[in-house]
Amino acid sequence: MRAWVVDAPGPMKGKPLKLVERDPPLPAAGEVRVRVNVCGVCRTDLHLAEGDLAARRPRVVPGHEIVGRVDMLGGGASRFQVGDRVGIAWLRRTCGVCRFCQRGDENLCLQPRFTGWDDDGGYADSAVVDERYAYSLPDGFDDETAAPLLCAGIIGYRALRRSEVRPGGRLGVYGFGASAHIAAQIAMWEGAIVHVFTRSPDAQRLALDLGAASAGGASDLPPEPLDAAILFAPVGDLVPIALGALDRGGTLAVAGIHLTDVPPLSYERHLFEERTLTSVTANTRRDGVALLDIAARAGLRVVTTTYPFEEADRALGDLAADHVNGAAVIRVHF
Repeated sequence: MRAWVVDAPGPMKGKPLKLVERDPPLPAAGEVRVRVNVCGVCRTDLHLAEGDLAARRPRVVPGHEIVGRVDMLGGGASRFQVGDRVGIAWLRRTCGVCRFCQRGDENLCLQPRFTGWDDDGGYADSAVVDERYAYSLPDGFDDETAAPLLCAGIIGYRALRRSEVRPGGRLGVYGFGASAHIAAQIAMWEGAIVHVFTRSPDAQRLALDLGAASAGGASDLPPEPLDAAILFAPVGDLVPIALGALDRGGTLAVAGIHLTDVPPLSYERHLFEERTLTSVTANTRRDGVALLDIAARAGLRVVTTTYPFEEADRALGDLAADHVNGAAVIRVHF
């Protein structure tokens, strides 16, 4: 089968990905094999390719927003049938026995595995997954628009919950890519007032088109104090800016797996008056099920740019250069 691998991590201009031929994977007991139709392009893939995240296995296949059809069942697998459309997401496996798993916080598992980091992902013709961690997908979304829901959507949903914004609350969204444009729509559907901050004029226009109350530059002041904020851009310099925009009692949730260094914070200016700074780590399967349910009910508009499989490296390069509005997806099979 065809597969893109992280061959030599480094800047995208150095071509860190390489297209290779491999034997198709075979599903183990309890697993299913999926013929990949589409794989979303996530900023985590970019961090892996460029070396911000150290690869956990040599020449790993990136990609964890996978949509395809089951084409082989491993021994004992019975949750899906051959031909079913399924999604494979970032969270690949948890131990089920550590203190975090036992209390329901499997996103904090002490021995997790992640798709496209620990094990091969969806920049390939086929991928395998434990059937317990695969998702049934809403019928109202075609493959291209379903794929970003599987990470951008799930993580955006968890970040929104971590921000604790309430209906009628004022939410600031810093960065407006794949995850942010989904989370912002959920927030507005639930009654929040959303202000967007991004350096991209195209993203600003998209935010307004989707219903944001305002859209300005990444470091601009909001038109009103914020009850909550989410930082999607992997830029630590924006942390004090977002904290400074919060009203008393507000919360800033940092959504990324990687963030550049945060500059020194002033307790009085940034944290006093019960402002909270929190982070988001992976997701639980409950988050995924909840997000897909909301996506089906809220009629989310998922904005995508599709690339052919042979141009997966160009898709990541465009993401690195902020040339993608909404979410990028790779079409593997038709």
